[in-house]
Amino acid sequence: MTSSDVWDQETAERYDERSREMFRPEVIDPAVDLLAELAGDGSALEFAVGTGRIGLPLAARGVPVSGIELSAPMVDQLRKKPGGAALTVVVGDMATSSVPGEFSLVFLVWNGVSNLRTQDEQVECFRNAARHLETGGRFVLELWVPELRRLPEGQNMAVGSRSANHLIVDEFDLVNQSCISHHYHHNEDGTVTYDSGRFRYAWPAELDLMARLAGMRLEGRYADWSRSSFDSESQSHVSVWQKT
Repeated sequence: MTSSDVWDQETAERYDERSREMFRPEVIDPAVDLLAELAGDGSALEFAVGTGRIGLPLAARGVPVSGIELSAPMVDQLRKKPGGAALTVVVGDMATSSVPGEFSLVFLVWNGVSNLRTQDEQVECFRNAARHLETGGRFVLELWVPELRRLPEGQNMAVGSRSANHLIVDEFDLVNQSCISHHYHHNEDGTVTYDSGRFRYAWPAELDLMARLAGMRLEGRYADWSRSSFDSESQSHVSVWQKT
């Protein structure tokens, strides 16, 4: 077991609705386009497959998709969706769990690696990806870039994002490279619901070293799934490492 939170049934049942902005076609389609291209004629393995936000549309493109997911209730939600019963999913942690077969693509989207709260676990996640890849296969990771420049001088908290119904306030531990995201959801009935998540942030260069320890080399890094140029102002990245 890793240090990740295990999402319960209540969280799993409301996940898609709470994350509805990430289910928009303009968010999903570019990701599936790139992943399908990288998978080629091979098969793909998604770490933290969740309710199938990316795995199911990728499978609908004709790519055989398997998954690893820590939360059994999340897998239950995936199984209820069209095509969900056809995916091979192992309930377990993405740092150590195995899925039968060899893959041309392993991918981990939407900041999933940050759920592993220690550097050792993140390193093992990279090694697990490499174990599942065929030679020449690729590991793709989508992750935010820590926006420490947002922090007011002498303070450790800043607004992460804000919309009409969702406010995120990030609380940083700069010594341990950890962050607690405080989520305030404004519900339709006028009430406010609070929850939080704890993460470990990692810099792109640190991830490149993890990849090298696992026998992979950086092939490309982009600011988004449309392969926009990554630069010092980018708030997230999509990185592609190839198993050598």
